[in-house]
Amino acid sequence: MKLKVCGMKYQDNIAQVAALQPDYLGFIFYKKTPRHFDTKIPELPENIKKVGVFVNEEVGTIIQKVNEFKLDAVQLHGEESPYFCSILQSTTLLSRPIELIKVFSVLDGFNFEILEAFENVCDYFLFDTKGKLPGGNGYQFDWSLLNHYPSTKPFFLSGGIGLDQVDEIKQFKASEASKYCYAIDVNSKFEKEPGLKNISALKEFINKLSDKKMQNYNVDDKGYYGEFGGAFIPEMLYPNVEELRQNYLKIMAEPDFQKQFDQLLKDYVGRPSPLYFAKRLSEKYNTKIYLKREDLNHTGAHKINNTIGQILMAKRLGKTRIIAETGAGQHGVATATVCALMGLECIVYMGEIDIARQAPNVARMKMLGATVVPALSGSRTLKDATNEAIRDWINNPVNTHYIIGSAIGPHPYPDMVTRFQAVISEEIKTQLKTHEGRENPDYVVACIGGGSNAAGTYYHYLHEEDVNIIAVEAAGLGVDSGESAATSVLGKEGIIHGCKTLLMQTKDGQITEPYSISAGLDYPGVGPMHAHLCKTGRAEFMAITDDDAMKAGLELCKLEGIIPAIESSHALAIFKHKTFKPDDVVVMSLSGRGDKDLQNYIEYFKI
Repeated sequence: MKLKVCGMKYQDNIAQVAALQPDYLGFIFYKKTPRHFDTKIPELPENIKKVGVFVNEEVGTIIQKVNEFKLDAVQLHGEESPYFCSILQSTTLLSRPIELIKVFSVLDGFNFEILEAFENVCDYFLFDTKGKLPGGNGYQFDWSLLNHYPSTKPFFLSGGIGLDQVDEIKQFKASEASKYCYAIDVNSKFEKEPGLKNISALKEFINKLSDKKMQNYNVDDKGYYGEFGGAFIPEMLYPNVEELRQNYLKIMAEPDFQKQFDQLLKDYVGRPSPLYFAKRLSEKYNTKIYLKREDLNHTGAHKINNTIGQILMAKRLGKTRIIAETGAGQHGVATATVCALMGLECIVYMGEIDIARQAPNVARMKMLGATVVPALSGSRTLKDATNEAIRDWINNPVNTHYIIGSAIGPHPYPDMVTRFQAVISEEIKTQLKTHEGRENPDYVVACIGGGSNAAGTYYHYLHEEDVNIIAVEAAGLGVDSGESAATSVLGKEGIIHGCKTLLMQTKDGQITEPYSISAGLDYPGVGPMHAHLCKTGRAEFMAITDDDAMKAGLELCKLEGIIPAIESSHALAIFKHKTFKPDDVVVMSLSGRGDKDLQNYIEYFKI
């Protein structure tokens, strides 16, 4: 049976549901329902059909909506006559052929004789429960009535279908009544509020209905997370990347490597970083908020976890020269720090714009002995710094190791970076056990650009079904403003910096320039693991504007005496947009401190 998810309303939620690959998405154009659809439909995979739902609407309006929204099907949920259906079926005014679905409401019984007049003027029937509203009532009718279904016309089964009906659906599928059941239609039983679908519940429903095994969120042997990842690299870089791929897991498993890595994290970085209960912030938002204090690490962010690991890896591979890219500057500072520690040459590429707005970090890198090279092309931000670093690597393939700072790049980089950052979630499990008596929170939250802090925060929870994952992107001036970095909403599959992932790009594949007030989040893509989490619906992606992020950062200053990096402030802003239960435990990665962003705060708030 196929699956139709009806009552879609919000763009980012539509994209998340689409990532679960239903066969149909329903958009209700009936104004008297709270699920009334009045915005744009984001770009959807071609295999998902868009259904417009109408109730006693005029033919002209239906035609106009079909053409405007490029609908694939029309669902008639009112008292439309066979003649009305025939007009729609035969009109030449539609820009594309459509499937026509006629709805019939069922309560205690149903007169199947009325179907005969519709047999030749529609493509499908849909049986729903008769209620106060034309659909979305949340009640189930007696499916055994369909044992008397006299037609061969395929039909949709609807009406109060939720997780509790999985076993009934399986029994129904095995019965004679299901012979012509073409699809299951779900709506209100999978909502947090009218029109806002519960992604985790939908995913569980799909998995249970199809008896799917638990999705794998780790990288596979070929370097892919689902359909994302891989290694798309110039031939000159193949020996370097292949050398790393063949050795990174073996080196990381060596007792001496692990001992040195752990010792440096403890005595040099200052781990474990605290898991701090934010009492006043929790009181304001009526839930339990814990902050994983990566801002208290040496160098002021999570980036040092990965650079410690990679510098040890580079030494064991015999590399003598280190290059890196940086946006906010925290990765650049962390790379310069470990190069000074190990006595290796360090070159850091940084966009010209980021050099100007992150001056304190540029000074730190230079004090630590690094050469900072400005990227002058493109948007002169993180994407362009990465491009310059890759060019350097191509020209110096033998003696140079590229310390990539995000969970991005050709395999094995996304997996290697994630494993070094996984110390974050490993500590959270131990620390939360002390605080709350359990290892698993209800939610783990992190801001996401390329996604290394998020990858480390999620890692040990990826396959814990009771833990909800929230990824917070930079909406910039607004998702639809043209000045944004919300990849989950605006991106589509593409290749960037050596891997296949979700990428902001034009229709002809040219990368779209991202924008965010945060120098660490203005990246046009996300790491392949995060693209997989988005596509499968495992993570809920939220997009936060500059203004909301800046206000959330200032709020933390005043409530908890902590000045966060603007990147982290994006994650903090979700409490203005999402309501949590009083007993929910929400663990948020405070990925960096705000010293580097003081000038931005000063200018923004006229301090």
